[in-house]
Amino acid sequence: MSGTSRHGDSADTNQVVACQGGDETALESRPVPVPGEGEMVLDLRVVGFCGTDLFKLDTGAAVSGTVLGHELVGDVAAVGPGVNGFQEGDRVAVPHHVPCGTCALCRRGNETMCETFRENLLEPGGFADKVLVRPRATAMAAHRLPDHLSDEAAVFMEPAACVLRGVNRADIGGDGHGPLNDGGHAVVLGAGSMGLLHLLVLKAVDPALAVTVVDPVAERRDLARTLGATAATAPGAETEESIMDASDGLGADAVFDTVGGPATLEAGLGLTRQGGAVVLFAHAPEGQTAGFDLNTVFKYERRILGTYSAALAEQAAIFDLLGRGVLDPTPLVTHRLPLDDFAEGVALVRRQAALKVLFTPSRGAS
Repeated sequence: MSGTSRHGDSADTNQVVACQGGDETALESRPVPVPGEGEMVLDLRVVGFCGTDLFKLDTGAAVSGTVLGHELVGDVAAVGPGVNGFQEGDRVAVPHHVPCGTCALCRRGNETMCETFRENLLEPGGFADKVLVRPRATAMAAHRLPDHLSDEAAVFMEPAACVLRGVNRADIGGDGHGPLNDGGHAVVLGAGSMGLLHLLVLKAVDPALAVTVVDPVAERRDLARTLGATAATAPGAETEESIMDASDGLGADAVFDTVGGPATLEAGLGLTRQGGAVVLFAHAPEGQTAGFDLNTVFKYERRILGTYSAALAEQAAIFDLLGRGVLDPTPLVTHRLPLDDFAEGVALVRRQAALKVLFTPSRGAS
């Protein structure tokens, strides 16, 4: 099992959760970052633990020394020369990726494929008491939080924006503008934190949309119903029957796979109406390939879409929904732990004893 040990303990240094290789992490002391031109430093308030963070730990994909974490809310501790939009004490939410906006991929609407977008603009990463925000993120992507918006809601800005991009790309209404706004049916496979966040975002942008959530865990199905799901079913024949009944025999307009792998892709295709879409929003196990009848896609004009991140437009749209109270993801937060207890938070997620874990500053933070 992974563990987080402690290397050093000084109020004059920056406490960070650093990867040690494999799934091991350690709380290390590093120099406090100093902002340069166009940069700012945030004192951590909360940072969310994401499925991508878990994937990188489980697969050993993170190079030793890497500090993960990218769902960040913090207080401005210092600003560098040339920063005009923020001042010390501002409470800020900021994502870690910003596209260039000018390359061929950006111009074609694929900003999340932009090479510039891949650069992590949070240094050393979100799992740290103090985080340096690079100029592009400071200038283009950081949002000052209004007093009424809680940390627990604002920390979902980045992951909810990723969800919204997939929702828009699914084009449920079939007119190139995303949701129907007059009904329709969507299915979410998986009721973990991202599956339930899909439910909340779908209902926020299209309250008339019927949403069925599919998950084998009864408690999570119950929570899905509480959060607004039209139906919540276990995988199997019951799901197909429920969706066909709710959609007048058509099938779902879109299925969102938050589980990953060939089995859920094939299940999603079986639940989708002719002309509908399956949106892949999860890592598949390494090396797995899909095997299904291609004619179920070709003949019936189904679409299979991959989507994993969000551009500035989706982030701004989610910030607006959060600020107006239309989207409230706070019921998904089940645990708040200091960075010192990082391994405990990871273990809770691994054994499905937590939905959304938020980490707060280390016990030694000044």
